[in-house]
Amino acid sequence: MNRTSPSLATLAVWGGELDRSEWGHATQVPLVQSASFGYPDLDEWLAVAQGKKPGHNYSRTSNPTVAVFEEKMRLLEGAEAATSFATGMAAVSNTLFALLQPGDRVVSVKDTYGGTNQIFRSVLPRFGIEVALCETDCAADVEREIAKGCRLLYLETPTNPTLKVLDLSRLTAAGKRAGAYVVVDNTFATPINTNPIAHGADLVVHSATKYLGGHEDALGGVACGSKPLIDRIFHFREITGASLSAPSAYLLIRGLKTLALRVGQQNASARVVAEFLEKHPEVAAVHYPGLASHPAHAVAARQMRGFGAVLAFSLVGGFERMGPFLGALRYAHCAPSLGAVCTLMGPPATTSHVECTAEERAAMGIPESLIRCSVGIEDPDDLLADIGQALEKLP
Repeated sequence: MNRTSPSLATLAVWGGELDRSEWGHATQVPLVQSASFGYPDLDEWLAVAQGKKPGHNYSRTSNPTVAVFEEKMRLLEGAEAATSFATGMAAVSNTLFALLQPGDRVVSVKDTYGGTNQIFRSVLPRFGIEVALCETDCAADVEREIAKGCRLLYLETPTNPTLKVLDLSRLTAAGKRAGAYVVVDNTFATPINTNPIAHGADLVVHSATKYLGGHEDALGGVACGSKPLIDRIFHFREITGASLSAPSAYLLIRGLKTLALRVGQQNASARVVAEFLEKHPEVAAVHYPGLASHPAHAVAARQMRGFGAVLAFSLVGGFERMGPFLGALRYAHCAPSLGAVCTLMGPPATTSHVECTAEERAAMGIPESLIRCSVGIEDPDDLLADIGQALEKLP
């Protein structure tokens, strides 16, 4: 079999690591825990500090371990460049503030991640930036708002936590016609399932804390895209200081090496769990793009290589039965976050939209009775048995 380029699984392992000479030919990327880097030769130091020669000067700006993580993500997303951050929300906020100025107009959808939604509703308007939030499942509504004027189009698919799917090719084309920057949050899908740049996006952002790290032990964020835009974001982050630490980058690199294996298993298990829940009499509704009943299943099948590992569902009887159900689970942490090797469950009020009020969640179409489930790498039969016994114990 002849390949012109390595697969995503291979890039996750080898990306940014082919030249090991500067590490003394170590087989693993070393953790370079140094705040600064010394240069006995002043001319060389100046060249590095001014960006005229490759190298590192101060770890708030760049670090050898962090650079490997960024290169891996650049390759996995098919981007020209990448830069990293201390958290996923740092990636989102730095990207927005680096590209926007007073008088600009942003178009997005109503049910983005809660922290992002708070930036759109509460933060950007204070800086004279107009924000139009559209019905998430109505592409025509988004296109109409874009046509009214748009400096930046911000998309998230699948959405957190309602698992709505946006048509990336259609909406990025509308954004480009308006001359807008198109930014896509690819945290839920991961580069294993979707590459938004291939669908026309200018920039992709991730909460690296989730699937990229995969082990619930490191915070981080990353933005990938065209070099001119990443350079702008990098210089903004360099000054504001929301840099990824070397120890976190080390853990994220370790996590990335199993990304394709983990996501493949999680895709398959999530579909099994979703199908089980959809047929269960104690379950009122299931939201998962891999189900034929999902309103945007055809769109998801067209633009995703896998349907992801997050689903959401509501119990018959609503919120009052959520506590007993979650408390009866053995193989799921009732905790925030997602994308880990362990299954995680919880309501939006304590996970994705803890920053929002019940009224704000309702306005976004997020019911209080919804349970977000991030499926881990456990044996799916064990997950089904566990969920089944918890449902059977419901009063």
